[in-house]
Amino acid sequence: MIEFILNNKTIKTNKNAGMTLLDFVRYEQRLMGTKIGCREGDCGACTVLVGTLSEDNTIEYQSITSCISSLGNVHGKHIVTIEGANFPKELTVAQSAIKENHASQCGFCTPGFVVALTGFALSGNEKTYDNVLDAISGNICRCTGYKSIEKATNEVCQKLKNKTDLNWLIKHSFIPEYFKDIPSKLKALKIEDNKQSGTVFVSGGTDLYVQQADNLIENNVHIIADNNALKGIKIEGDTCVIGAGTTVTELWNHKELKAIFPKLRTHLKLVSSEQIRNMASIGGNFVNASPIGDMTIFFLALNSDLSIINQDEKKRILPLNQFYKGYKTFDLKEDELIKDIQFKLPSKQTKFNFEKVSKRTHLDIASVNSAISFTFENDTIQNAHVSIGGVAAIPKYLFKTSAFLNGKPLNVQTISEANKVLQNEILPISDVRGTSDYKRLLASQLFFAHFTETFPEQFKLKDFVQ
Repeated sequence: MIEFILNNKTIKTNKNAGMTLLDFVRYEQRLMGTKIGCREGDCGACTVLVGTLSEDNTIEYQSITSCISSLGNVHGKHIVTIEGANFPKELTVAQSAIKENHASQCGFCTPGFVVALTGFALSGNEKTYDNVLDAISGNICRCTGYKSIEKATNEVCQKLKNKTDLNWLIKHSFIPEYFKDIPSKLKALKIEDNKQSGTVFVSGGTDLYVQQADNLIENNVHIIADNNALKGIKIEGDTCVIGAGTTVTELWNHKELKAIFPKLRTHLKLVSSEQIRNMASIGGNFVNASPIGDMTIFFLALNSDLSIINQDEKKRILPLNQFYKGYKTFDLKEDELIKDIQFKLPSKQTKFNFEKVSKRTHLDIASVNSAISFTFENDTIQNAHVSIGGVAAIPKYLFKTSAFLNGKPLNVQTISEANKVLQNEILPISDVRGTSDYKRLLASQLFFAHFTETFPEQFKLKDFVQ
C-alpha cells in the first residue's frame, strides 16, 4: 500500500510502485493540469512538488519531473500539482506575475512554470534572481522567447522579500491555506516501510525511466530512494564518504563540499536542471554506465573507490576506475548494490576542474565531458587523475595520460605532449553527438581548458596549437 497526500487529499493505493507519478496523477486522479510533454524529464511540463516531513515537523519541498518519477517514491510525502497550488477564485502571486507580464501564450508549459515558482517560494534558497532562474531551469517554453517569463520570475522573487515562513506565504497569496495542515496529515499516515519483491532497484529513476519506463510500469520494482543506509555525506579526517542514494542537489547544498570545491555549483549546473538534480542519485549515475555520465566522470577524476554490499551486508571495496568492463556492463552482481563512494579530500595545492560540451550549454547530454585533479607542488604536477566521457565505450579513466603528467613541470610542452598521449588512449566513434574527429577535437580542447581554467594567468587556449 502506497500512502501519501495529493494536494489536500489523502491517497491510499495498491497501484504498482513502478507506475509513473505523472500517469497516476492524470489517469487515476484525473488531474489534467500536469502535462505530458517529453516523458524524458527535459521539458518541465509535468513538474510537481514533493514535500518531505522533517524531524522538526516542517516540510521541505522540491520540484521534480513526474514523468520519470516512480509512484513508489512518493510514499509518505506531500505531492503538489498545479491544482493544489491554485486558489478557488483568484490568482496566486506566481500566476498573476505570469499573466501581467504576458509570460504565457499557448499555455501548455504554464502549469509547470507556476509549480516550479511555487516551489521556489517554499524553498529555503535565498530569494535572488539567479536562484529563481535556477528554479525554472528545467521548464521549456516554445512560444514566448523567455524574456517575459524572466520578468515574471523576477517579479515573484521581488515580492518574496526573502520570506519563507509558511504563514507569511499563505497571507501574501503565494500558496493556499491548506498547506499549514499538511504536517499533521503526513504524521497521521501509516508510512511503515513497504516490503517489496522487485528485482529492479529504483532510486531517483532519472535514467531508468527514460530508457525502460514501459517495463518498469508493468513489473515490480524495489524502491531505494529513501533508504537511509544509502544516504548522506560524511567528511571524516581527509576522507569524504557519499551515500549512493545521495542526490545531486544534496551535493549542491553541502556547505563543506562547496568550500572544498569552490566551483562545485558551476560544475553541477552543467549536469542537469534543478528538477532532475532533486531526483538524480549519484549511485544511479554510476550504474547507468553511460559513457558520458557526468557524475561518473566527475568522481573518476577524484580517484574514488566504491563500497559495494550484497544482501547479506558483506562489503567489498572497488576502485571506480575498475568498475566498468565494457559498454553498459560493470562489476556488480545481481544481489549487490553500491553503498557509497569515497575519495580523499583535495589539499590546498590540489586543482580540480570539470568541463562539458553539449549541443545546449546546460541541461543536455554531453558530446564529450572531462575532469581532472592534480596537486601542484615544487613546480611539478603530482597525483594527476584525468577522466573523459564520450570517447570510448565506457566512462574512461585515462591511466596513461595521468601517469604521463606525474612528475612533469607545468608548462605548455608538458600539456601538449600529454594531449598526444590522451589522443592515443581514446577511441571515439561517430554518432548522433558528433563525428569521431569532432570528438577528438573536443577531447583536446577540454583537456587544455582544464589548465586555462585552473591557471588562467599562465595559460591561454591559443597557447596550445594542434
